[in-house]
Amino acid sequence: MLATAFSLILRILSNPIGNVFQKKLTEQQNHPLLVNFLTFFILSILCIVPAWRQDWGQVSELSWYYGIIAGVFGAIGNGFLVKALQGGDLSILGPINSYKSVVGILVGIVFLHEIPNIWGIAGIILIIYGSYFVLDTMQERFSWRLLKNKDIQYRIAAMVLTAIEAIFIKKVILYSSTMVSFFFWCWFGTFFSFILLFFFKVRFLKELKQIKCHHLPAYGCLVLCIGTMQYTTNYVFSHMNVGYALALFQLSTLVSIILGYRIFKEQNIKKKLLGAIIMVIGSGVIILLN
Repeated sequence: MLATAFSLILRILSNPIGNVFQKKLTEQQNHPLLVNFLTFFILSILCIVPAWRQDWGQVSELSWYYGIIAGVFGAIGNGFLVKALQGGDLSILGPINSYKSVVGILVGIVFLHEIPNIWGIAGIILIIYGSYFVLDTMQERFSWRLLKNKDIQYRIAAMVLTAIEAIFIKKVILYSSTMVSFFFWCWFGTFFSFILLFFFKVRFLKELKQIKCHHLPAYGCLVLCIGTMQYTTNYVFSHMNVGYALALFQLSTLVSIILGYRIFKEQNIKKKLLGAIIMVIGSGVIILLN
């Protein structure tokens, strides 16, 4: 239980901090899809030594199958996320992710047979209600007009795709282990994010030359944050229902709002924090009454 709680805290902190470095790199003319690919690629290289010690003969074919599916959804979803962060506010795009728990629960019911109890549903409703206050600070306010905002569209696409990815990551964990699932996430994510570069006709060598020496520390911090985020995500998934875990991850919303205000000077901090506090209460309901 203590290890799960510690992993949850690391997950909550590492995700928004990683988003900060993603946003900073894209604001410095690094192509979003290149940032996405290099993150996966560097993590894949770092996986080689620990993966060498893995007994791959014990890994089932289903693990590979679900790992490939998770890789497709993860690469595309993370690509959309970095694109959204390029132009959108961190303190807005973070809370939109609160709906990910709903997608996770719906897909989890179908593929994992994880049925939420009444308190789980109540907590998720509070999380969604809290997001109303955050989204209402935008020019379009909390309305259907939000869907016309390109950054919101990218974030919603990322949210749905990574929520589906989470289900298949859990499948890999069930058939293998947390570590094998992490290896697959890095390797298949690298492969499919590389394909995305060609699909969207990104000039790889030209964009690579845009990376300057002073960008390298940000890439290093980004890789550390995303690696920590994904491994702790897998660990929490191995000890908890995916839908509940995704709901608890929304506690990172508070961190996103504070970082957006402090680093990028984003506005309407009080209303955003009110919404985030309601979302935290919803997460508390899930933790204490599940």
